[in-house]
Amino acid sequence: MSDLTETAAKLMDCRKDGLGGRPAAGEDPAKREQILDGAQRVFMRVGFDAASMNDITREAGVSKGTLYVYFKNKEDLFAAIIQRKKSLVFERLKQIVDADKSVAETLYEFGITFGMHLLSEDAIRGQRIVIGVIDRMPELADNFFKFGPNTGPVLLANYLARQVELGRLKPIDDAMYTSRQIGDLCMAGLYRPRLFGEMQEPPPREKVERNVEWAVRLFMNTYGTDKS
Repeated sequence: MSDLTETAAKLMDCRKDGLGGRPAAGEDPAKREQILDGAQRVFMRVGFDAASMNDITREAGVSKGTLYVYFKNKEDLFAAIIQRKKSLVFERLKQIVDADKSVAETLYEFGITFGMHLLSEDAIRGQRIVIGVIDRMPELADNFFKFGPNTGPVLLANYLARQVELGRLKPIDDAMYTSRQIGDLCMAGLYRPRLFGEMQEPPPREKVERNVEWAVRLFMNTYGTDKS
């Protein structure tokens, strides 16, 4: 390796890993996860408005200087927590739609996974937090509710469109609208009581399964084909 090439490689390593072979400031994934874990515990415990950056530094076990290297404010932190949770759920849902199973089986597993997540304690608390600040911070709510390419409803809509092309489903006028309808059917009678506190605990899995089974049967009776 020439001196010039070796020098360039060392500069690249410094940018990537920081001095001494350690991650550069703000680029240590483990530290970032540590901060997010601490922030999530604080938000879930006291809510968004009552949470302070001091509370989060104590809970995460980092200095305030370190915290601000990774996140500029608590809005940034909360948005990152939302995105992390969405990414984890999305990966599980993607595995389901990518598996070689029948349409009914895929929709059933998708509905169970999505429903159990949406009705979980963390998800419900997060949604309540967003609802509480939506008038003052619409951008935070937009980040929570927006349908990007890496979200469950879009993933399901794309799956439905592919199944129509393969002849496994009858034509669907609006795959995105239908995707949302399936989600609503899977959560019928469960989501609103859970969100607004009438249902204090997440429903048992058997109840979610019964809901999803009914929703899938209704959908397949409408759109199913012999190839389904």
